[in-house]
Amino acid sequence: MKRVVILTGAGISAESGIKTFRDSDGLWENYSIEEVCTAEALTKNPKLVFEFYNQRRRDLLKAEPNWAHKGLVELEKKYDVQIITQNVDNLHERAGSSNILHLHGELMKCRSMVHSDHIYDLSGPTLQYGEKGPDGTLLRPHIVFFNEAVPMIEPAIELVKSADILVIIGTSMVVYPAAGLLMYAKRDIPIYVIDPNIPHLSRGYNITAIEKKATEGVKELLTLL
Repeated sequence: MKRVVILTGAGISAESGIKTFRDSDGLWENYSIEEVCTAEALTKNPKLVFEFYNQRRRDLLKAEPNWAHKGLVELEKKYDVQIITQNVDNLHERAGSSNILHLHGELMKCRSMVHSDHIYDLSGPTLQYGEKGPDGTLLRPHIVFFNEAVPMIEPAIELVKSADILVIIGTSMVVYPAAGLLMYAKRDIPIYVIDPNIPHLSRGYNITAIEKKATEGVKELLTLL
């Protein structure tokens, strides 16, 4: 069975109503990234950071997977599908995809501020500053903040290396290290890129551009595959 590795970004969840910080001149729900998505912000104004992610969870719980998420589940009938997502939502899981690697963390989880591998599921949208985990240490959102290391990048690299087919959906391919994953793909494999604004990618790859939003683009992808 051929392996299809799919790299997804904000564009696949946009049609479910999930906003990104690029929606409004670099602002994310009227906040700059420096205010809510950096380690410095967590130290300087932790209550703001916690409330920001509480609101993101409330928004997420109102959202539903769209046809693009569901279409990728259909691919599992004929392919070994591995999803690498830059998104922190759980819409791939809720759609029914089996194999999902989150590069930038997960909204519906929290982790110890001391032990980064102590990760816990959240039962609801709210995590209060000062809450402690089972190990007695303070908890924080399980989000990879800007300028923090991306622990899952090595497993993601190995998945891309193993791909027989690579699909890129709804990502600008400008945020590193995720943007660098393409260089690990075998040069002779087919690569499908789905986005209304196809990102500039290095020459020398076998690229098929599908210049559409994720829902329509995934429908076309299923026809092609």
